[in-house]
Amino acid sequence: MKEEEFRTNYKKAVNSMKSSETMKQGLTDKMEQKRRPRKMVYVAASVLLAAGIGLAGPSIMQQLNGTASPGQVAQVDPGTPAAGTSASIVIPKIELPDKSSGVSADMIALVVYKGNIYTQAATRIDAADAAALRGEKLGRTTGGIDEWSGKDEYIELASNIGEADIYAVKGYDSGFLVMSYTEIDGQVYAELYEHTNGITVSSGADLFGKLNLEGRIASAQWESFSSWNNGQQQYLPLPEGAALDGFLSALNAAKPLAAEPLTEQGIYDSEDRKIIYLQLDDKARVELTLFGQGLVRYGNAPVFFEVESGAFQALWNSMNP
Repeated sequence: MKEEEFRTNYKKAVNSMKSSETMKQGLTDKMEQKRRPRKMVYVAASVLLAAGIGLAGPSIMQQLNGTASPGQVAQVDPGTPAAGTSASIVIPKIELPDKSSGVSADMIALVVYKGNIYTQAATRIDAADAAALRGEKLGRTTGGIDEWSGKDEYIELASNIGEADIYAVKGYDSGFLVMSYTEIDGQVYAELYEHTNGITVSSGADLFGKLNLEGRIASAQWESFSSWNNGQQQYLPLPEGAALDGFLSALNAAKPLAAEPLTEQGIYDSEDRKIIYLQLDDKARVELTLFGQGLVRYGNAPVFFEVESGAFQALWNSMNP
């Protein structure tokens, strides 16, 4: 079968799927992923679109292991920073592939809203708690986006998640966070999507401030890298108090650093990492990865944050098995 014929048949099959079948299969896939050990991988960018910035497309395994340049590369703002401040980091808007280039893209779940691409968030919400966070309905997605889709197919509310209602999230700016919410046979399927591209980050507040963390932590847990890497989900309580409060305050003032140089220098080669999970009072759960060098990363945004050393170490040292 010729490649073009295969692509045509593939897209017809995708578009003919019932939304309920798509959602149920997605849930099955997620449960299967949770049962599998997680090797030393980390997605380097929200959507791996090397074609969009004129780079040769590296393999998906290179991308996952952080050994290749991400498709979405953060840049240091060329402007001169004000006295006493650090340089800003510009996270470019995700560029979409041109089908005529012949280069495909490996993608994670995404939704197009108001001309921007929202990707699966590093903040989670359980299905049972999703209804309470559901705000104004923003529309309904169309499915059919795949790795062969061109720019002309990324229209308003296009997605690769099938058909689902999209809502604002109570307490959050819809320019940053939206929710897909679907009920099938009495079962709720909900997922959060965030817009972390096409922005300039001058401090942690430009990203973490959108999550409204300070004063809203209901409980906190942490996980060792070994547990995370092997999918063991061995969560330990993260002591609340001065160490956590000081860390969250310092996080807003943290210095942003472009991810690509750190990835090339081998930051992911080290197992000196801990993952913290912050359960907010609205039941949303924020995941942050802490690196022993005093750095923090949230989700797939191509930026690290350097936290004031005293505040970072106080929290790091409080996490003992």
